[in-house]
Amino acid sequence: MRAALNPRLEIAGVLLTMHDERTNLAQQVASEIRTYFGQRVFHTVIPRNVRLGEAPSHGMPVMFYDVRSRGAEAYLALAREFLERDRPGRETGVSSQ
Repeated sequence: MRAALNPRLEIAGVLLTMHDERTNLAQQVASEIRTYFGQRVFHTVIPRNVRLGEAPSHGMPVMFYDVRSRGAEAYLALAREFLERDRPGRETGVSSQ
């Protein structure tokens, strides 16, 4: 994408999704990703959540389907983290361009 369309394109962050902290595999993968990508990995993790899977089958975003579900709350936390990370003058090691 960068070479073909936009040489200034930067990764805003790396997001762990469908994460099940109960499994050793998920914990190992998360650790490897954090080691490799460092500060680019969002602190917020989107859990594996039934309500996230059900919402599209009802033709609704999870925020309308069940805003109090763990998945919806995680996406709200991600939005807050993203906005905080992207504030001008904030040093994160991640470019906001």
